[in-house]
Amino acid sequence: MTKKYWLILITFILMQISPLVIIPLMFAAGFTGNEAELQGMSVFIGFTLGFIIISLIAWRTKPDRNFIEDRAAPGRTILWAVGGIFLAFAAQYAASLIEVLVFDIEPGSENTEVIVDMATAVPYMIIVVAVFVPIMEEIVFRMVIFGSLFKRFGFWIAAVASGLIFAIVHWDFEHLLVYLAMGIVFAYLYVKTRRIIVPIIAHVGINSFVMLVQVIFGEQLQELIEQMEELEQSVQALIGGFFL
Repeated sequence: MTKKYWLILITFILMQISPLVIIPLMFAAGFTGNEAELQGMSVFIGFTLGFIIISLIAWRTKPDRNFIEDRAAPGRTILWAVGGIFLAFAAQYAASLIEVLVFDIEPGSENTEVIVDMATAVPYMIIVVAVFVPIMEEIVFRMVIFGSLFKRFGFWIAAVASGLIFAIVHWDFEHLLVYLAMGIVFAYLYVKTRRIIVPIIAHVGINSFVMLVQVIFGEQLQELIEQMEELEQSVQALIGGFFL
């Protein structure tokens, strides 16, 4: 692993713990928001700085010539990038189904709920979650970790190992299978096209969809669900009346 790869990993680790430093500084500066706003702003600041540093290092890192020999053409790259979004959704759904049917794990992620709460309190977090985080995670977990392991151990060992690390970092061990499945899909997209932009686009698509559904249109969807439930109750009451 090159020095620049190590710099990317160290930056990513420091970014994860940056709120421990940023929060006291925010208190010292007189921040008066609630807990969700405090967490959201600290994460926004730390992750934005991390994104800038990691992106600059990755931009100046020369790709492995042997790995990119069979790099996909632009047209094929676009097809795999768009198709990768649906492939990632399919993997997520399949893994969730296995968790429910085999392990009796309820759907829904506590990690996602925390992120949604922060993004709701601090709207700037939407950009971080939808764009900055997927780019950083693909650079770290696919380009650096998977890429380094792939040279020595081949696809499956590298994909599973990097996928497990990807899952563990999200601190949602109950849904580890979901994160692992998505990590393997992103690794497959990377190997298939030899372009890191492909899993980045797929990852951005997944995260953007979550932000769109649960944050931007979350209240409207909740109202729609409540209206549908009220309508269902009214219909059931009406039908029941005919049989009395």
